[in-house]
Amino acid sequence: MNSAAFRVTNTGQLAIPESTATVRAYEIAAEYTSPALLHHSVRAYLWAAALARQERIEFDPELLWVAAMFHDVGLVEAFDNHRLAFEEAGGHLAKVFAAGLGWSPQRRTRLHEIIVRHMWPSVESDADPEGHLLERSTGIDISGREIDTLTTELRGEILARWPRLRLAEEFTNCFRDQAARKPHTSAATALANGLATRLITNRLEHHHPHAQKQTTTTRG
Repeated sequence: MNSAAFRVTNTGQLAIPESTATVRAYEIAAEYTSPALLHHSVRAYLWAAALARQERIEFDPELLWVAAMFHDVGLVEAFDNHRLAFEEAGGHLAKVFAAGLGWSPQRRTRLHEIIVRHMWPSVESDADPEGHLLERSTGIDISGREIDTLTTELRGEILARWPRLRLAEEFTNCFRDQAARKPHTSAATALANGLATRLITNRLEHHHPHAQKQTTTTRG
């Protein structure tokens, strides 16, 4: 396991859980997704953890981390499904992964729900705190929605550690491919609603973080 996966920077001090499940989930994401998608997945967890800290939302860190690592795996060729939406495909793959680790059926179902719901317009925090956080954090990272809920300093530190690379171009191309082959799915709806424009105008795309000294996070 690359220990760098469990690092952020001084200001963040966001707890990234370290367990067999979280380490293995990161390894799968690192092996099968591009660097841009991997960084997006890590940032999705970190933005979610930051929102939870600010708003005092209690959540299961291990469950959220694994969901974040798998939430876009359905976009990659190895796991693309010719009929199902990418989030459904990723959710099913995550369930199989979790079964191999001995997670209970209930916990596996929760994992699938969180991944699927990240594409919902909104998720109630009381009913599904992890789904609520992942839906909002991916909205921040992709569309720039609610970006001002996070401090400029925190944004800069996380982007310095996990840069966006070619995310806007790559993510748009992935969604265009999904939409062309599966026009009934969420990817097609997102594109029709202006996803490509929101990606390139997201202020995170134009953020130029200054280099800062990195430290290991608190581990939960």
